[in-house]
Amino acid sequence: MISLDKIKEAHKKIAPYVNATPLMYSDFLSQNKTVKLKLESLQITGSFKLRGALNKLLSLSEEQKNKGVVACSTGNHGKGVAYAASVLGIKSTIYMSTMVPQYRKEAIEALGAKVEIIGKNSDEADLYSREISKKENITLIHPFDDEEIIIGQGTIGLEMLKDFPEVDTVIIPTSGGGLTGGIALAIKLQKPDVKIIAVSMARGPSMYESLKQGKPVDVEELETLADCLGGSIGLNNKYTFKIVKDTIDDFVLVDEDKIAEGIRLNFFEHRLVTEGAAATSVMVVKDNLSTNLGKNIICLICGGNIESKLFTKIIS
Repeated sequence: MISLDKIKEAHKKIAPYVNATPLMYSDFLSQNKTVKLKLESLQITGSFKLRGALNKLLSLSEEQKNKGVVACSTGNHGKGVAYAASVLGIKSTIYMSTMVPQYRKEAIEALGAKVEIIGKNSDEADLYSREISKKENITLIHPFDDEEIIIGQGTIGLEMLKDFPEVDTVIIPTSGGGLTGGIALAIKLQKPDVKIIAVSMARGPSMYESLKQGKPVDVEELETLADCLGGSIGLNNKYTFKIVKDTIDDFVLVDEDKIAEGIRLNFFEHRLVTEGAAATSVMVVKDNLSTNLGKNIICLICGGNIESKLFTKIIS
C-alpha cells in the first residue's frame, strides 16, 4: 500500500543522492494562465528515473546488495540504476533491446554497469532479465511496476506542491505508469482536486491502449521520437495500471510532428535540451489538447537525454 508518509520518507532517504530539481516559469506558455516546468531533465542522470532506482536500491537487504542487481531498460531507467548502484557500491547489469539507441547503451556503460543487448523489443529484453533474476536469485529492478519505484518517482509530486502550492493541473509524460502513478498519488493524497493529465506519443501508447481496453494489453512497439515512452506495461501488471486508472483525469496523445515541435519549443523558448518524451507535456498546453487544463499548470520535463545528432537535425 502506497501512502503519503511512505513518499515523504522516500524523499528524505534519497535526498543526499538526487537534485531537488527547479520549477521554471514559462513566459511563452503562460497566456492567460501560469505555466511552470518541472525540470527533471536537470537530474543527475538527466531524467527522473534516478529517484525510483535509488529508493528501490536503498530498500534492499545487505545480502541482496551483495549479490548485485539486474534491470531491463530503454535507456533512462538503466542510467538511473547504473548510477544509483555505483554510488551505493552495488554491481549492476542492464539488459536492453535492439530498439534502444546506441548512445543510450554507451551512456549506461560509462556509469559502470554491464550492458547486454537482448531481443528485438523491450518485452523480450524484459523476459530475459526476469529469467536471469529468477535463475541466479538476483534482485530485478523493474522500471515502473514496483511499489518502491513508484514511491521514489512520487517524490517529484511533493516538490511540485511545495514549490507551487497553487497548482491545479499537472501534465505527465506516461509510459509504464510508475512516474504518473507516483506523482498523481503524492499530489492527490494532499490536493485531490488537482487535475492529472497523462500524455504519450500516438505511436504505440501502451498505457493508453490498456486503459481503453480496460485491462493491460500488448501494443506493438514502434519507432518514435519519444522512444523513452515505448514498451508494454506488462500483461501481468501489478500496480501501475490500477493506480493510473484511478488517479488520472485525462489522457492525451501527441503525434511525431508535434513531438518534434515540442523539442524545438523547449530549446528556442525555454533554452532547454529535452528528449522527445519531455516535449509531449508542453504541447498539451501549447495546442490546448485537454479540457482539463486549469490556470496554474506544471508540465513535467521528464528528461534531457537525446542523441546530439538527432537533436541538431530537429532544431535545424
